[in-house]
Amino acid sequence: MRGIETIKNIWKIEDLRNRILTTLLLVVIYRFGTYVVLPGIDPKALTALQEQTRGGLLALLDMFSGGAFSNASIFALGIMPYISASIVMQLLAIAVPSFQKLQREGESGRRKINQWTRYLTVLILLFQGPTYLINLNVQLKSAGAVMPESIWFNITSTIILAAGSMFILWLGERITDKGVGNGISFIILIGIIARLPHSLFQEFVSRTSEKTGGLVMFLFEIVFLLFVIAGAILLVQGTRKVPVQYAKRIIGNKQYGGARQYIPLKVNAANVMPIIFAQAIMFIPISIVGFSHTDTSGFWSHFMDNTGFWYNFVFAVLIILFTYFYTAITINPTQMADDLKRNNGFIPGVKPGKQTKDYLDAVMDRITLPGAFFLALVAIMPAFARIAGVSMSFSQFFGGTSLLILVGVVLDTLQQVESHLLMRHYDGLLKSGRIKGRTGSVAAY
Repeated sequence: MRGIETIKNIWKIEDLRNRILTTLLLVVIYRFGTYVVLPGIDPKALTALQEQTRGGLLALLDMFSGGAFSNASIFALGIMPYISASIVMQLLAIAVPSFQKLQREGESGRRKINQWTRYLTVLILLFQGPTYLINLNVQLKSAGAVMPESIWFNITSTIILAAGSMFILWLGERITDKGVGNGISFIILIGIIARLPHSLFQEFVSRTSEKTGGLVMFLFEIVFLLFVIAGAILLVQGTRKVPVQYAKRIIGNKQYGGARQYIPLKVNAANVMPIIFAQAIMFIPISIVGFSHTDTSGFWSHFMDNTGFWYNFVFAVLIILFTYFYTAITINPTQMADDLKRNNGFIPGVKPGKQTKDYLDAVMDRITLPGAFFLALVAIMPAFARIAGVSMSFSQFFGGTSLLILVGVVLDTLQQVESHLLMRHYDGLLKSGRIKGRTGSVAAY
C-alpha cells in the first residue's frame, strides 16, 4: 500500500509529473531511433553482425547502445564517444595546468571545457564512423550480402552516424534540464536495461526446456543476482566519514563555524574507470591475434578465454592497480588539507597542514584496498556466472561495468525523485532514512 501511496504523491506534484512524462517521451524517441537502420543496409543481412556482438568489446558497445550497434542503426555509435571525450578531458584537467586553471574559473571554465569536449566528440565520431562501416561491410559480405561501397555512401553514412550520436547527446541534455536524473547516464541505463527482458526470457527458456536445472536453478540465479546487486549498492554508496571541526568566529552579532561536519571519502572513488581501463588492456592481446593471425595456442590461449583463470586473474590485478592509480590522481589530500586550513577547519586530534594531509592519505589507502578488491570481484563475477552455466547475455548483468552503472544511475534518479517529494512535505521513498545517490554521473567518469 505504501508503494501505491508514493506513486499517488509523485503524480500529485505537477512539476515532477511533467518531468517524468518528458523523460519517458525522450526515452521512447531514443529507443525508436535504435531500430532505424542506416540507408542502403538490408536489415535481414545483419545476422553476422549480431553474432559478432555476442562477446568481447563489441558486446559491451552493443549493450551501451541498447542494441543499436548490432542493428546498424543511425544511433549505432551511441553515447560512448562523448563518454570517451569526457574521460580524456578529465585526465587533461588533472595533468595539464591550463585545464586545471579552467576548472578553477567556475561556470565560465566549465562551459569552455564542455565546448571542447563536444569538439573532441565530433573528432572521435569522424574516426569511429568509417571504422564501423568497414566492419559492417566485412560482416555483410560474410553473410552473402552487399553494402554500397561508393565514397558518397561512406561520407553520408559517417555524417548520419555522427549526427545520430550528437542527437543522443542532445536528448540526454534535455532529460537533465527537463526530465529526471542525469540525462547522459540515463541514456546509458536505458541501453543496458533494454537487453534485460530478452536475456531474462532466454535464460528462463534455456533452464526450463533444456533440462539444465529447471525452474529451481533459474530462481536460484535470480536470488543470487539480487545479492550481487545489493553488494554493488554497498560498493557504490560506501563512504568513510572523516569528522571536521571548524573554529568559531564572531562577526558582528553572528557566530560562524563551531559545528562539526564530515568529509565523505568514497570507498570506490574511481567508480567504473578501473574496469574500463583494464578491459581496454585485456583486449590488446585479442586484437594482436586478430590482426596478425597469430597461433592462439600456448601463451595467447590464456587471454582468448574470458572465463579462464589467467584471464580473470590478470584482469582483477589490473583493476586493483588502476583503482589505486585513478584514486591517486582524482583525490588530492594535499589540496583537501590546504582547503581545511584556509577555512579554519581541522580534524579532531590531527594538526593542520602536513599531518592532516598524511592522515587523509592513510585513510584513503585503507579504504581503497577493500574497495579495489570488491570492485575486482564484481568485475569478474560474469565469468563465474558463465562457468555456472548462465547464458552469455544474462551473465553480463551479474557484474562488470553494466551493473555498476545501472546501480549508480538508479540511485541517483531515485534520490532526485525523493528530493521532490520531501520538498513538498511528502514522505520519502523509504520508511526509514533517505536514499543516497552516487553524487556523480557517468559522464563525469
